[in-house]
Amino acid sequence: MSSHPAPQALHPVPRALEHLAGQWRVERTVYDLADGSEGRFTGTTLFSPLPAPEAGGLLHHESGTFTWRGTARPAERTLRFLPGEAAGTARVEFADGRFFHDLDLRSGRWTTEHPCVRDLYRGEFEVVDADRWRTRWRVGGPAKDLLLVTEYHRLDRAGGSSGRRAG
Repeated sequence: MSSHPAPQALHPVPRALEHLAGQWRVERTVYDLADGSEGRFTGTTLFSPLPAPEAGGLLHHESGTFTWRGTARPAERTLRFLPGEAAGTARVEFADGRFFHDLDLRSGRWTTEHPCVRDLYRGEFEVVDADRWRTRWRVGGPAKDLLLVTEYHRLDRAGGSSGRRAG
């Protein structure tokens, strides 16, 4: 027997929106690769149903505290997750309706890009299991050289508790 654990298999998600619905604990580390600074966001993300006429979509609201260079500040953001073109996928938009990226977790992993002015955001999504997933965004451009790593741990599912504790 080997004493090394097997590589972690990813968890396929046949329906992204259904899987994401509910509340998640969020821990994000932001690395400034240009100067070595490191920041941290801790908080929660709630994926709740969007009101009509966008039935079937989710409102993603993240709130918590971001600490950067020793200063802690409240932070929040809102995104919209809408049904994607292919069954089980999602279209992610900023709160104002601008396109951010597509999301397809059917294999448990997704990579995407988002050009933003002169910077390029490259994202990787991985679903670890039914109650944990992570993102890695590499941001590069003339003004930014960042790596953002976010861990999500389910607190509860929409409409009830998951019955499982992350930790």
